[in-house]
Amino acid sequence: MPDVAPRLTHRSFANILQGYCAAAGLDASTLGAHSLRAGYITTAAERGADLARIMDQSGHQDPRTVVGYIRRANAFKGRSGSRFL
Repeated sequence: MPDVAPRLTHRSFANILQGYCAAAGLDASTLGAHSLRAGYITTAAERGADLARIMDQSGHQDPRTVVGYIRRANAFKGRSGSRFL
């Protein structure tokens, strides 16, 4: 049987991400795998990506979860103060 490399787990990914954040001089305690995932979903929504495509990439099964991110991403669009932000 061929040797198989171990899978990348959520924890190992978080450790790698935090290591790079620390190396870049960022406060690694404020960043994690969820930060990266949330940032992706928020940015995709802001750029008009289709909900199904966002879910394909993020791995979410429940559209209600992703819609929560999209609402936050669009919170200031079309508002009277939106040009200030």
